Amino acid sequence: MTAHQHPLLPTFADVASAAERLAPVAVRTPLLAVPKLDELTGGRVFVKPEPLQRTGSFKFRGAYNRISRIDAADRAGGVVACSSGNHAQGVAAAATLLGMPSVIVMPKDAPALKKARTIAFGGEVVEYDRVTEDREAIALDIAQRRGAIYVPPYDDFHIIAGQGTVGLEIAEDLARLGLAPDYVLANASGGGLVSGIALAVKQHFPHAHVLTAEPAGFDDHARSFRAGHRERNAQASGSFCDALLAPTPGKLTFEISSKLVGEGVVASDEEVARAVAFAFEELKIVVEPGGAVGLAAVLAGRLDLRGMTAAIVLSGGNVDAATFLQCLKIAGRA
Repeated sequence: MTAHQHPLLPTFADVASAAERLAPVAVRTPLLAVPKLDELTGGRVFVKPEPLQRTGSFKFRGAYNRISRIDAADRAGGVVACSSGNHAQGVAAAATLLGMPSVIVMPKDAPALKKARTIAFGGEVVEYDRVTEDREAIALDIAQRRGAIYVPPYDDFHIIAGQGTVGLEIAEDLARLGLAPDYVLANASGGGLVSGIALAVKQHFPHAHVLTAEPAGFDDHARSFRAGHRERNAQASGSFCDALLAPTPGKLTFEISSKLVGEGVVASDEEVARAVAFAFEELKIVVEPGGAVGLAAVLAGRLDLRGMTAAIVLSGGNVDAATFLQCLKIAGRA
């Protein structure tokens, strides 16, 4: 393979293979009908609650699919990952299940709950400054010194395929109801979730629109789609959607999403706070800010869903009490 060739991209078959591998260990989260959203939008709107997933987010899917495929002879050194929290927990939990040590490089300003849970799942946490330091360089250095395998947060064949099982479940559940989605919304950071979902949803429903949902000011996917190449965010922090602050779409993920997604919506932190409160009150589900951006965009009227069928992925629920309370206060609920 030359330096200018991309590694092989996953296909729907790889998503299906990941689903088989995950079946014994991951939660098949339900697809929930939400009458209140139907009433507000004039469509049929479902949510996919990944806060109910093992470790509290979709990230466990990709992490387990990737780590479980490491050859037994290469497992002694364990794995290394970098993450603001959800990938961290997914990797730590998956590695522990597979009898491997894990080291997670996490930003100093990551929510305390996410750090504590990463440690509880068996991970060793190494902190860095997300503004001044390169987390991937730190992780790769640790991997080299320890003889460990680096597990990227999104730009990886098996990570993308594992995250795609979210879309596979959505497609299968809607098909069982005799419905075809017009829209599927997935929150986007590096793009592993949305690109994987697109592989699965487009296989079943070629005419469905898969959209990214991003915080205002961190809409690198939406801008990249318009530009035709990967754009970078102007800043590294500044939103409480900490799970969605990757600087730019991944190389592999964008190669998929630029063809199968190609459009996105955004929501402000205030709109996200209202969505967190809505999920709490109407769905009885705790969603972290980064997990609620797609819901926020729908509640803010960014899409005309009249007469449409839509599925919104609530991608994670790992929020600390202080941030959750802040959301309820912004929304006028506390």
